[in-house]
Amino acid sequence: MILDPDQIPLAAQLLLQGELVAFPTETVYGLGAPIFHPETISKIYTAKGRPSDNPLIAHVASLAQVEQIARDIPPEFYLLAKAFFPGPLTIVLKKHPSVPSIVSGGLDTIAVRMPSHPVALALIVAVGQPLVAPSANLSGKPSSTTAEHVIADFEGKIGAVIEGGETKYGMESTVISLVAKVPRLLRLGALSPQEIEKVLGRELQEASREDKLSSPGTRYRHYAPSARVKLFTSPSELDLYLKTTTVQPRQILTKVKGASLYALLRQADVEKKDEILILCDAEMLQDRALMDRLQKASQ
Repeated sequence: MILDPDQIPLAAQLLLQGELVAFPTETVYGLGAPIFHPETISKIYTAKGRPSDNPLIAHVASLAQVEQIARDIPPEFYLLAKAFFPGPLTIVLKKHPSVPSIVSGGLDTIAVRMPSHPVALALIVAVGQPLVAPSANLSGKPSSTTAEHVIADFEGKIGAVIEGGETKYGMESTVISLVAKVPRLLRLGALSPQEIEKVLGRELQEASREDKLSSPGTRYRHYAPSARVKLFTSPSELDLYLKTTTVQPRQILTKVKGASLYALLRQADVEKKDEILILCDAEMLQDRALMDRLQKASQ
C-alpha cells in the first residue's frame, strides 16, 4: 500500500497494530517499527533478511525521546544535537534498560538520530515513541531512495510505504560513538567528519573493527547490486579492461555523485546488466563516504 504524506495517522495506526511501514528520511527510506514493540521489530529482520546481531537506529522526534532510551548521556551529545539535529547524524550512546535487546543486536548501546524529513518527524510524533528503522531494502542490496525502490523490494511483504519523493542526500547518516571518552567515527555518511570535529573541537578517532560492531551497516556486505561492480581510477585502466573482456551487457558510469549512486545501481539491475564499470575521477576519490559505498558494492 502506498500512502500519501497526509495519511500519516493511518501509517501510525498500522505501526501500532504490528505492521511494518516504510517512510522517507532525508538520507534514505527507512523500514520502521515502534521501539517498544519487539514482535514488530522482529518482522524487520525477517522482511529484510537481516542478521539479528546487526543493530538498528532509533529515530526520535525530540531530545526527550533520546533521554527515554539512552542513559549516561555525555555533554558532547547535546553539543552535537544542537548543531546537527535534526539531520544526517547518528550517535551511539549507552542503552537504557527499558529498550528491548532486539533493537541493539544484544549490545548495551543504542544508535539514535533525529531525521529532518517532515514526514519522518510527523510519523514518530503520531506513533508516540521512537521508531527503529534500518534502510528499507533487502539486506546487502542498495538502499532505497524512492518509494518505488521500496516497493520493488517489499511489495506484499510490509504494511505500507509513505510516498516522499526522492531523498535529499541519497546516502545513509554518518555514525559516531560517544560511549568511550574519545568520540569515534563508526560509519562515513552524509555528514562529513570535519563538520563534526569542528563542533566537538577535537578529532574523531577512527573506530576499531570491534567498535564498529555497535554501528548499523558495518558488519556485513552492503550496498551491492546483483550486477558485478568494478572500479577504475584512470581512463587507460578502464580502456584496457574493455579491450580484454567481453562481458555483456554492461553499464559504464562516470562522475557519480553520492546522492544518485543507489538509484544508478538499482537501475542497472532493472536493465539486467551483468557488470557495472565505474570510472572514479579525482572528485569521487576525495569523497570518502562515496568511495566507502563503492568499495563495499564492489566486494
